[in-house]
Amino acid sequence: MTDEIHVLGVSGGRDSAALAVYMRQTRPELDITYFFTDTGKELPEVHEFLGRLEGFLGKPILRLNPDYDFDFWLKEYKNFLPSPQTRWCTRQLKIKPFEEWVKPMVQCGKRVHSYVAIRSDEDYREGYVSGQEALKVHLPFREAGIDKAGVTEILEAAGVGLPDYYRWRSRSGCTFCFYQQKIEWVRLREEHPDAFEEAKLYEKTAIEHGSPFSWSQGETLEELGREERVGAIRKEYQRRVERLKAKRPVNVLADDLPIDLDEVYGAAGKLCITCHK
Repeated sequence: MTDEIHVLGVSGGRDSAALAVYMRQTRPELDITYFFTDTGKELPEVHEFLGRLEGFLGKPILRLNPDYDFDFWLKEYKNFLPSPQTRWCTRQLKIKPFEEWVKPMVQCGKRVHSYVAIRSDEDYREGYVSGQEALKVHLPFREAGIDKAGVTEILEAAGVGLPDYYRWRSRSGCTFCFYQQKIEWVRLREEHPDAFEEAKLYEKTAIEHGSPFSWSQGETLEELGREERVGAIRKEYQRRVERLKAKRPVNVLADDLPIDLDEVYGAAGKLCITCHK
């Protein structure tokens, strides 16, 4: 067996999928193990997209499942919801399973190369820092100067395309991810009402146990889901979109392109690199 092991984590998002395609095309000599850390709370569109990606790669994407699911860890954390201030979900359901998977490789003397999809236009983002000499992190997109437009081009040219959830959501991750904008909660309510109701139940239980956090800043999902509030969120979102369009230079070729939620809300630097790639 080789002493060099190559791994690449895909999140169900466009960047990591494009990196998998890019490495398959540009470094076919590398025997890369592609993996996905499943929290059990992913969008169904994510799993459909992973199937498409497997078809292009010509090999399965390994599913890493944490020893304990979200419900277990929620109880361990006294029913306090995860939040940007306490991201225990990322630690317990994403990072820890990866570390536990890699540990035996390192312990038996292997050198592990991990490829991470940080783009050239993301100077504000840093990759996973292992602290171990035997685990080397590589940033191929940054090294090659590939930005967001380049990522989309890679996926379209390969026939993989974008995940279907980009119609209404800006990124992958759990259905109840606290990094969602309010308009995304409204759209989750429409696209996957069962997932929205499940998130409401988690939130209600957490509040009853004294959790200081709700999923969406400043209001509960019960409040956010009321018709008058949904209408207000839609109007506020549309105002942002119109302001964005007014600032854009005239480009007839871009008039029909979908509006990117990151552009609308300026989400740069406010996301979780582990889940949303």
